[in-house]
Parts: sequence; C-alpha cells; structure tokens
Amino acid sequence: MYSPLRKDFVSLTLGEQHSRSYTNGKHRRQSCWRRWKQLSRLQRSLILFLLAFLLICGIFSYPSLSEQWRAFSDNSVKGGWDEMEHQGLQPIPPGLVPKAVPGVVQDEPPEPQRLNFPILPKPQGLKKPPSKRGPPALQKRGNVSDWQVKDREEPAMRRDEDQEKETKTVISWRGAMIEAEQSTEPQPSAHVKEEGGPAEVEDANPLQPVSVKPVDRAEAVREAFRHAWKGYKAFAWGHDELKPISKTHGEWFGLGLTLIDALDTMWILDLKEEFEEAKGWVEKELSFSKNVDVNLFESTIRILGGLLSTYHLTGDSLFLDKAKDIGSRLMPAFNTPSKIPFSDVNIGKGIAHPPRWTTDSTVAEVTSIQLEFRELSRLTQDPQYQKAVDEVMRQVHRLDGKHDGLVPMFINTNSGKFTHRGVFTLGARADSYYEYLLKQWLQGGRKEPELLEDYLQAVEGVKKNLLRQTSPSKLVFVGELSHGRLNPKMDHLVCFLPGTLALGAHNGLPADHMDLAVQLIETCHQMYVQMETGLSPEIAHFNLQNHNGRDVDVKPADRHNLLRPETVESLFYMYRLTQDSKYRDWGWEILQSFNKYTRVPSGGYTSIGNVRDPVNPGPRDKMESFFLGETLKYLFLLFSDDPELISLDKYVFNTEAHPLPIWPSDS
Repeated sequence: MYSPLRKDFVSLTLGEQHSRSYTNGKHRRQSCWRRWKQLSRLQRSLILFLLAFLLICGIFSYPSLSEQWRAFSDNSVKGGWDEMEHQGLQPIPPGLVPKAVPGVVQDEPPEPQRLNFPILPKPQGLKKPPSKRGPPALQKRGNVSDWQVKDREEPAMRRDEDQEKETKTVISWRGAMIEAEQSTEPQPSAHVKEEGGPAEVEDANPLQPVSVKPVDRAEAVREAFRHAWKGYKAFAWGHDELKPISKTHGEWFGLGLTLIDALDTMWILDLKEEFEEAKGWVEKELSFSKNVDVNLFESTIRILGGLLSTYHLTGDSLFLDKAKDIGSRLMPAFNTPSKIPFSDVNIGKGIAHPPRWTTDSTVAEVTSIQLEFRELSRLTQDPQYQKAVDEVMRQVHRLDGKHDGLVPMFINTNSGKFTHRGVFTLGARADSYYEYLLKQWLQGGRKEPELLEDYLQAVEGVKKNLLRQTSPSKLVFVGELSHGRLNPKMDHLVCFLPGTLALGAHNGLPADHMDLAVQLIETCHQMYVQMETGLSPEIAHFNLQNHNGRDVDVKPADRHNLLRPETVESLFYMYRLTQDSKYRDWGWEILQSFNKYTRVPSGGYTSIGNVRDPVNPGPRDKMESFFLGETLKYLFLLFSDDPELISLDKYVFNTEAHPLPIWPSDS
C-alpha cells in the first residue's frame, strides 16, 4: 500500500467580511508612475517633445488627408456621372467653377459660367417670399411694394438680399415712433413713394448703384396731418385741444379751436373728406352763444382769422356768417377809456375786462388783430371793425417810450400809455407787432405810409440795439435789451423775423433786409441741429465768448418744445423767395424730428419737455391747435412745387398762418 500524500501547504479559509475582489489596475498605475519617475529629467523631456512634435505634424497633415478623402469621394461618384454621359448629359468640369475671391463675402454662391455644351438643367427654384421691411404698418399696407424690388426675373431674385441691405441706409420719414396701430390710418395715394423706398429696378446690373426716387415730402406732410387728425377726431372731437398721451381733450374756450384752426389747412392740403367732416361740425355744432371768457387776441387770430381764410378759399358763406358772429361778439373789448382794448371778452354776456392781476394789455395782443378786423369790415361793408383797430395803431404810432422804433411789452388800457418801459424784445408780448406793421401795409395795397415808417424804423432799431454774434460760429441772433443791458437770449418766437424780412425785401424794401434774413434763419436752424433731438427749445441763450465749443445753451426751464411754427414759417418764405433747396432740406429734418420724438402712436403729436434728452424727451400730453393751423401748413407750402398755391403776391398770412387776400387797388 502506498501511504497517503503529504501536503506541503496549509489551507486557510477567510470569511467574506475579510475577502476583497482583486484588481491590479492601481498596481499598474503605480508601476507606470514609478517607472516614469525613475526616468531622468532629460529622458522625460525628450519623450514630451516627441509627443508634441507628432501632434503638430498630425495637425498640419490634416488638410492633405481631407483632400485625399474628398478625391476618393469624387471617384466614388464618378460612376454616376459616367452613367449620365451615356444619356447625353455632361457635368460642368470642376475647374470651370469660379472660386471665391479672398476678402469678399458672398451672400450666395455664384452661379456657374454658362458653357456651350449641354449641362444639367437647373431645378426650378422656390420663389422667395417678399421681404417685409420697416414698421408693421408698412407690412400691412398696399404700398409695401414700394420697399421691394420686382422679382419677376431670375437675376432679380439673386439681388433681393443686397437690395434689402441698401434700403437700410435710407431713413423713413415716418420716424421711429410708428406702431402697428397706424395701419388703420388713411392710406397715402398709391402713386406716392415713401422715403427710402428704392425705385423699381428694370434689368439693373447688380454691380451698379440702385437709383432712389425722391420722396414726396408734401405727401409726408399730408400723412402727418392725417395722423394728428386721427387722434383729434378719436379723442377730442369738437374740443379745443387734443391730449394724445392720455387720449382725452383739453378745453380753453370750448369753441373747437383745433378744428377751426385747421379748416384752411385741410383745404390747402386737399384733404376734402376731413374738411367736409369739420365743416359739418361748424354748421351744426359751433355756437358762440356761450357764457365764456375768451382772449381777444387768441380768438381773433385763430377763430376769426381761420373762418375768414376758409371763406376766401372755399367761397362758402357759412364761414363768413360765423366770422361775422364772432367778430361782433368781440367788439366790447374796445369799450375802454383809451380805446386800447381789454384782453378778455365774455362772448355770451358781451362784457370785456382786463386780467384780474393788471389793467395792462400786451402790445402784441392789441396790435396783432388788425388784419382780421380790417378784412371783416371790407367783406361786410361795416366800418366799425376797421375803425376800432386802426385807432389802436394810430395811438401806438404817436406814443412816447419807444427806443429806435422798438416798443415796450405792455400798454395800459386806461391811460393808453406804455408801461414797464426799458425792456425791448422781439419775443413774447411784442413779436407780432412788428410782423403786422409790414403785413397791414401790404394788405392795404401799400397805401399807409405810417405803417411802413414804423416798420423800417423798427428794423433799424433791431440792427442797432439787439443784434449780436455768437462764439465760436459767429451766428447772428436777436437779443433782448433790458434797461440798457443786452441779454443774449432769443425766444423761438423770434424766428418769425427772417421770413418777415424776406417778405419785405420781396416787396421793394432795402436789400440788406434779405441779407439779415439769411443770417437769422441760419441761427434758427442751429437752434434745432445743436439739440440732441433735432428740435428747438422754447428759449435759447447764446454764448458771446467761446464756451465748450457751443453757441447755444439752454436752461432747464426752457428746454420744452411746443411744436411751434416760426422756423418753418420763415423757411417757407426763404425758399419761396430764393428757391434755395437747403431751406427745404432743413424743413424736412424738422419734420423727421417731429415724427421721431413727438408722434404718438394712437394719433396726434405731443409737445415735449426736454429737447436735450433723446432717450426721454418728456411728453407733455398736449397738441396745440397751431400745430395743424400753422406748422404743418407751412411745411406743406414749403414742399409744394406750385408757386401759385397761396401766392405771396396775392395773400398775406396772419400770425396764425391764415391767408387773407391783398386788397385790390380800387379798395
């Protein structure tokens, strides 16, 4: 028997709590790291350098590998082309495809050159939808095509994107505040192109500049009027003024000032539908039998002047009858000891009175009602109206207290004397006195020499006492004289003066009046362009010494803009009498700024509180009636190509821009 085998080892069994699964990964990592550390620093550096070199070589060799792969792919497709060759079709050789020019970004791949041998027919491309540009309102209207290029032919389709880029350089006259709500506005005439709309291109070479048709600026004014009228009609119909922000109305006299002020504007702008609506209100709703105080000056220039002007333009006796009614109700204002009229009249009770705080009237108020009352006498053959206003002018003509033809700002209704002497301005409370001296002389057929004498003397007084130049630009401005000291401030109201001077020069007055007009209208223009919004402040202060390189400074209390007309009024005169197109361009800039900063999307325009802040101009929620009665009217006449539209040889404008006829020589 064999003895049992002897075991040379000891068997030991451990519990599961002592056993672990074995892995040699950690051992390997530790072993590799240990070996790496055992290498010398030189060896490690050589290895790292070799790896980096291999990586760089791989990067540089990648394009050639890509070319080889592309060539392989081309060979794989070659069979397909060979098969098509058997069918009589032949592809374009790759070498004939034009390559991109370095530095030139192509919007679309260029089309292959046309060869004489057959090529694959190009699939019918899908027609691009029309590119809608601009505000939502433009996208909805029928005249959207004005902003697009005809794509009837295949080459024009390839130019769409280039032409869209080109239109970005043209500014729309509609401005930045147009909203989608404006799609409900009356649509401009179909034949009128909006500003910036590229002209239709017929077989144009895409490498040539695309011509742009000039915008119809007169139509732009019509559109602005429609927009303002839309707001007035919706929120203030029959009331004095629109508050476009709050979408309500303001009342001054309760006589529909905005509507009456705008009657002749609508007629001149050929807005017959809007005119008929307004005429219906005048016929059925306008009544002066109201227990209400009205300002003699404001009601004369806006209501009486507006009704007389509309009568002359339309020949409709309705407006003359209304003019007679309001004119007779204003006559109690002249029942004063001095015959200098009171400032306020209750047209229902027939009682006139001065303001509560004084017995004075302003000189501008009592001397800027003559055109209207004189015309009312001529039409009615009732001399009482002209007799009353002519007496005022006779008294002012012979009064003491003038300074080289310049008049103080106030006159007492009891004594008939100037008060607050020593202060002379062509701004508020005195401005239209000078304007009406010239215009009465023109209205009466140049037969009243005392009016011309006073006017010429006043112009010389302005040149002697009020003219100064700014620094650094040498702008000529009209300051204010206060007890012998010049104050270098000028109201925007003074910007009526360039137009008045030009009108006088046109009628045979000294030629240097026109020279001064040219200088002053440049200053008025700078009152706009030197403001961040492109709109003038109510009052500007001019620097006589160089101050931060600016000619114009504006105090915080004077930074508002009320949509005033005086500058565009003078621009109209200057263009009509000189035909210098720069005056049209300046007026266009002003209209664009009105559209950008004062236009309210729901309808209307608002005065603003800060012309120096284009981000927050501070809307004041008020559209003055003179914006429709004067500002837009003068802008339209400025852009009109018809010199006989309200000819300056046949009409004079009152200070609210209502044209009244120059009397025939036999009157």
